[in-house]
Amino acid sequence: LIDPFLMKDIVKAIDGIWAAIEKGQKITVYGDYDVDGVTSVCTLYLYLKALGADVNYYIPNRAGEGYGVSVAAIDAIAEEGTKLIVTVDTGTTAVDEVEYAKSLGIDFIITDHHECRSDLPDALAVINPHRPDCEYPFKELAGVGVVFKLICAYEERILGRKRRDAAISIFNRF
Repeated sequence: LIDPFLMKDIVKAIDGIWAAIEKGQKITVYGDYDVDGVTSVCTLYLYLKALGADVNYYIPNRAGEGYGVSVAAIDAIAEEGTKLIVTVDTGTTAVDEVEYAKSLGIDFIITDHHECRSDLPDALAVINPHRPDCEYPFKELAGVGVVFKLICAYEERILGRKRRDAAISIFNRF
């Protein structure tokens, strides 16, 4: 198991998720409707639910919304009282959408595995092994693999579990 802390911004993401849980803030896991997106949403949603988080999920309608983060989705999520959106398998290119969410008082944490543009969204954290400044050596993780690394790091940093024990604990939960 490669050290998840080699992923750029992973500590920022962990701290943001922990703070939202501690404050009782609503978190929405936002992912795409493809297999990787749905698997990523399910994995993070179930994990956060097991931690006692006030968590919801959002998967865009394939026919009407398409891939990626949209302003219309952010509006719908905001109406439900969400204060933190965590994307899975999407979000690296959502520069304008993250700015819009910030104007509504919603923070963003992005987990993704798609190629990066030169400008990243101004989110609390952008975890993506394809970031040029990311030291994580294996760049070919799927979105759910990035989520798994986030969960492993959370288990280690917040819950104090050793890396191997954290991975076993995660698998046993599902």
